[in-house]
Amino acid sequence: MSTHNISKNGSLLNRAVLVLNTNYAPLEICSARRAICLYYLEKVDILIKYNDEVHSPSVTLKIPSVIKLKDFIHHNSMELILSRRNIFHRDNYTCQYCGNKTGPHTIDHIIPKERNGGDTWENLVTACAHCNIVKGNRTPEEMGMALIKKPVRHNRIHYFQQFVGIKQTDWRPFLFMESLN
Repeated sequence: MSTHNISKNGSLLNRAVLVLNTNYAPLEICSARRAICLYYLEKVDILIKYNDEVHSPSVTLKIPSVIKLKDFIHHNSMELILSRRNIFHRDNYTCQYCGNKTGPHTIDHIIPKERNGGDTWENLVTACAHCNIVKGNRTPEEMGMALIKKPVRHNRIHYFQQFVGIKQTDWRPFLFMESLN
């Protein structure tokens, strides 16, 4: 399939698609390419579509925005894997000490590992290189540095909510951001 037009971030086939379980619980976000493949394999129903289309020589299809699986997937964990990418994403790629949004960014242990600070959602934050060096192996209190916001454990709903932009307003009811009315 070739694309009708190209978005800023590349091909329309890379656009984010919300995947729901048969009970409408959010499961994951996949690419439009994957969603279209699942649709043609008859594994999903397309609930909501973007206005953009993709074309092949014989088919024109509006790009899926929200799809629902036809078969239930037993997946009850709402937890996200603790990773650098997920910490950066939770903190909106912003230093939690000075508010710097430009990189390079690092991951900082609020309570240093040398003082038994663990690798947990509540102890890891995004920090710019400068603040991380200044803080060193001390606590923010010892350095007179305050966190912009208290780090919290992220879950799938928080993660999915961060993908909601102007083009994904139809996702809001499925992510508990507004009523279904």
